Amino acid sequence: MAVSTILIVDDEASIRRTLREILEHEDYSVDEAEDGEEALTKLRANRYDVVLLDVKMPKRDGMEVLQVISEEQRSLPVVMLSGHGTIETAVEATKLGAFDFIEKPPDLNRLLLTLRNALDRGQLEVENRRMRQTIVERVEGELTQILGESDAIQHVNDTIARVAPTEARVLITGEAGTGKELIAKWIHRKSSRADGAVIEVNCAAIPSELIESELFGHEKGSFTGATKQRLGKFEQAHNGTLFLDEIGDMSLSAQAKVLRALQENRITRVGGDRSIPVDVRVISATNKNLLEQIEKHEFREDLYHRLSVILIHAPPLRDRRDDIPLITSAIAEQIALRNGLEPRTFDKSALSGLKKFEWRGNVRELHNVVERLLILSEGDSITAADVDRWASPHGHETNPVLGLMEQFDQFSDFRDMAEKLFIETKLGIHDWNISKTAAAIGIQRSHLYNKMGKYEIRRADE
Repeated sequence: MAVSTILIVDDEASIRRTLREILEHEDYSVDEAEDGEEALTKLRANRYDVVLLDVKMPKRDGMEVLQVISEEQRSLPVVMLSGHGTIETAVEATKLGAFDFIEKPPDLNRLLLTLRNALDRGQLEVENRRMRQTIVERVEGELTQILGESDAIQHVNDTIARVAPTEARVLITGEAGTGKELIAKWIHRKSSRADGAVIEVNCAAIPSELIESELFGHEKGSFTGATKQRLGKFEQAHNGTLFLDEIGDMSLSAQAKVLRALQENRITRVGGDRSIPVDVRVISATNKNLLEQIEKHEFREDLYHRLSVILIHAPPLRDRRDDIPLITSAIAEQIALRNGLEPRTFDKSALSGLKKFEWRGNVRELHNVVERLLILSEGDSITAADVDRWASPHGHETNPVLGLMEQFDQFSDFRDMAEKLFIETKLGIHDWNISKTAAAIGIQRSHLYNKMGKYEIRRADE
């Protein structure tokens, strides 16, 4: 069995030392932090099973750290320690999600029992998430077909069936949210490389100065911060498929190296001098017009021809409105399963209403709208009135905030839903570019990733 790791956060070295000796004697792995700032740094860089957290500390006290943990790592059990414990403090800590509150000096038997119980709860939550994800994956294996009966979608499916068994490189074009990533995954799944890995790279989300390291890896000491050797995406995708999403956002210098890798089937890590053979099928995607970028000298024409042996265009949703009922039904079933909601249907008037929208965000926008309708509307089925109220950009004749408030009894539930909708909306506006979205809403990328994990926010075409 894996050894459980406990983080002790206390500004008194003697207490940390005593707790470490006790816990290591019980065969736990122990790490330490002397204040709240150091604790948060370690929590964001490492995985722990339980945190023992002192209340009174310099810089950031334990209650502040607990608040951050409750936002960023909700399932991580936290046991509070205090030499000045009060009922008010204990109640506040419990409200913030603390597993237990123990006064100093802690009774040894109680401390060890509390830790065992906290570890059991943490393990139970991990298992629950795994089971839930397994169920979702099984259902999504059936649901995440490229849904639709329109001629445009039939053409896409036919092209996938023809090209997947070959080694031809494929360039997928289309607006954001049209399912380009899903097309790439189906090409891989139907190919002879299906048993290998499909490695995805969002070229727009990686800073230009890091893209080469991300793609080709680097050697230890090759640049500041390169503390160990790292394999790049090309090596990780060996004998599999490399999916280069938003290839139009890749820098010209990186384009040149990708071209060379495709020509020679070999790469060289940043800071290295050894040529490494790679056997990779490359599928790329973009929402930009690469031919226009070539004219502007923003994209290499020779790379374009290397990538576009086969072109597949993902049609926008507004060009296949008759597919909306089928897609809506599949999305609704998927969301109900993932969130433990009762299955709901959309009546004909609601589906007619959905067909009238422009769907500038395509299937991704439809996914978000369906989720909103399932959560906020009442009744056994979704009606045209629900669509007008919750989905239409020109609806909301009543105050939408008041409508949201009616759905929740607890402020924390309302806050979580509002934050989730806010983040989903901003991600959609910025085409799910994590760096741009984080900058726009004023938080760090890591914090945004944590929020997305907390609320299980994912792109609709993932």
